[in-house]
Amino acid sequence: MTEPDFEAAVEEAVESLPPDLRGYMSNVAIFVEDEPPHGLPLLGLYQGHPLTTRGSGYVGVPPDRITIYRGPLERLYGGDPERLRREIRRVVLHEIAHHFGISDERLLELDRY
Repeated sequence: MTEPDFEAAVEEAVESLPPDLRGYMSNVAIFVEDEPPHGLPLLGLYQGHPLTTRGSGYVGVPPDRITIYRGPLERLYGGDPERLRREIRRVVLHEIAHHFGISDERLLELDRY
């Protein structure tokens, strides 16, 4: 998958959210990087303050950051373009769930990890 196609798949995953839910996303930026930090076996990463922890003092804060790592996803699923698209979507939605304050433990309970 080309880099523009990969980025388009990430955008499609975000756009697949219902509009009202997508409208609640606040102060978050989504990036695609080639590889995770050295030694970290990640497909994606959420960094920031989940919506559920923001209070009245949440002002002038840099955007939360969701990073999707292209290299590991392509190595794992690149042999099957449709599977790669599904996994990109799964990882993007997983990281967005963290933005909404949903923990890994809760995602496991919901069978959405």
